[in-house]
Amino acid sequence: MQTITPPRKQTRLTRGSRAALVATGLAVAAAAVAVPLVTSRSDGKAPGTGLVIPEGWRAGQVYAAVDKALRLPPGSTKKSLPKAHLKLPRAARGNPEGYLFPASYPLPEGATPESVLRYMVDLANKRLGGGAITAGAQRRTLTGYQAVTVASIVQAEAATKDDMAKVARVVFNRLERGMPLQMDSTLNYALRRSTLHTTVRDTKIDSPYNSYRSTGLPPTPISNPGQAAMRATLNPAPGNWLYFVTVKPGDTRFTASYEEQQRNVAEFNRLRAGK
Repeated sequence: MQTITPPRKQTRLTRGSRAALVATGLAVAAAAVAVPLVTSRSDGKAPGTGLVIPEGWRAGQVYAAVDKALRLPPGSTKKSLPKAHLKLPRAARGNPEGYLFPASYPLPEGATPESVLRYMVDLANKRLGGGAITAGAQRRTLTGYQAVTVASIVQAEAATKDDMAKVARVVFNRLERGMPLQMDSTLNYALRRSTLHTTVRDTKIDSPYNSYRSTGLPPTPISNPGQAAMRATLNPAPGNWLYFVTVKPGDTRFTASYEEQQRNVAEFNRLRAGK
């Protein structure tokens, strides 16, 4: 998190925990694919196909994957939302972002965008809802929808599952202090992009997802988190950290000191430049 200043222009890097993986070419983008189902059919016919949705995908990516898997024109799944009658929290206002649960889904004959979306949201309600999740959210003084929003940020920011609980703690520490989250993942969501580099100009855009200017949580989740991110959100690691950056693969550093963070960022820049 926080500011990186290369020689020619100022760049911010708050999505710190993924930085080194991407910079060294070790991060591989996940893809949704139609794969054979491993379950057999009692009628002896060949198994159908299933759609694999990775953790951390945004709703737009999921819509496009469903369109492709069902061989529909682009935009068909998004247009089907009003007819899907999804069981979403009232706070979502019909937007399923955060509730298109990442998993492998069957695509039986006759599957429609509406049926696939309902399946995803119903599974999210089972995996991200329930009494234990609700109680955990309440302990953190969050609504269930806010917990999913935090989990979506944790999912987007953490490079590994081991980092998730620490990233969650950074989010809560900043919220408790009234500090802006300053997460590139929320800004990227506003700009409909995915990048590790954010310019000063980017941080000045007028958007409720601009967590450089706005305090508190963004108005909606910014990705579709998995169970590990939700567990980390409800059980953040103990610590006073306010900043983090991955200096190199396997070396994510969390700190409460801005000065130490700047030194860590400088080391990351040196390693990235090969110095």
